[in-house]
Amino acid sequence: MKRPAPFFQQAQPVKYRWYKPDRKVLGKRMDEHMRFAVCYWHSFASIGADPFGVGTFERPWHAPGGDPMQQARHKADVAFELLRLLNAPYFTFHDLDIAPEGATLRETNLNVRRMGEVIEKKMRASGVKVLWGMANLTSNRRYFSGAATNPDPDVFAYAAGQVKGALELTHDLGGENFALWGGREGYETLLNTDMGRELDQLGRFLNLVVEHKHKLGFQGAILVEPKPAEPTKHQYDYDVATIYGFLQRYGLEREVKINVEQNHALLAGHTFEHEIALAQALGVFGSIDMNRGDELLGWDTVHFPTNLPHAVIAMYQIMKGGGFTTGGLNFDAKVRRQSIDPDDLVVAHADAVDLCARALLIAAKMIEEGELPKRVADRYAGWDGALGRGILGGRQSLAKLATHIEKNDLEPQPRSGHQERYEALVNRYI
Repeated sequence: MKRPAPFFQQAQPVKYRWYKPDRKVLGKRMDEHMRFAVCYWHSFASIGADPFGVGTFERPWHAPGGDPMQQARHKADVAFELLRLLNAPYFTFHDLDIAPEGATLRETNLNVRRMGEVIEKKMRASGVKVLWGMANLTSNRRYFSGAATNPDPDVFAYAAGQVKGALELTHDLGGENFALWGGREGYETLLNTDMGRELDQLGRFLNLVVEHKHKLGFQGAILVEPKPAEPTKHQYDYDVATIYGFLQRYGLEREVKINVEQNHALLAGHTFEHEIALAQALGVFGSIDMNRGDELLGWDTVHFPTNLPHAVIAMYQIMKGGGFTTGGLNFDAKVRRQSIDPDDLVVAHADAVDLCARALLIAAKMIEEGELPKRVADRYAGWDGALGRGILGGRQSLAKLATHIEKNDLEPQPRSGHQERYEALVNRYI
């Protein structure tokens, strides 16, 4: 058989300016801090479509009339070539990114398992690992009313079977997490929706996933990803706070972590760093989809990250909170519809890696010098004193606190938050 022409013009691995995998930063290798991943779906499954136009990418594995499994193998060849060029330690995937969907669940899971065998050989040869796997529970028509939250229990069961196959493959490939995104777990109108019932269904579904994880002996984290809307009008995984409340209600707060995405945070009316910091404060921080949204457009545009100040603040929050355990920086981003040259994928990923590496170095310097944390600690110093410890330790009542103020004739005065000084300090590092 004639070998296909090389997909990428670039033949030699990328030479990074800032990213040095073995460089020590705060006592750890840079690659251990970043743990970056290439996502299969946007990089190889995307056809370059948007809400207003058809696909613009002419990938050979998308050609009509081809053998689906052969095209999947070709796609895998190109994927691992990009991973080689980038010296990427991880990739992420949906089941239907790596294999064609079959006519039945049995056929789909068989296709996924066969392609998993192909990918496993490539992983052994390259040393690349799976950051996380996922089942695609959004694309097929059967899921237009949701998967776990569908009014039809047979659809729920079908989704469960699909997740079972994807989770088992992720486990067999040594994946470090398994992710779920509820893109259609929501509603278009309350007129035809029983929200309480749907939330109970979703809670049970997640519990089933956790139960199967433990049955398998899968040691990775189960991740869920917030997004407020799109494709549904209102999604139940709106933001970190919403998910945390949901996890608590269904007894999952110790079992499930959160994968935070910049563009989804923006759509929820938050900043990226807000969602990261809140997930850390609640003990559910898991992983990151590192991209950026267009602040002038109201949908999920998922650009590759190019804004250094934003990346610095995000990396600072990640590292200040202790960094990643099983998670990492997944470049869940698309090249633009006009970027049709295959090597645009190489450039986009390489620049994103270097940007995040540079942001990591700046954030590390901020932590090492300690000026910003010191100022924050000084601002809250009173809470480390006897009164503050007593309040938080449950040794004070409203009556005792009122007596404390009246007896000492106290009249607390406002103190400046010095926001401009904090912002100027960060800008000096950048």
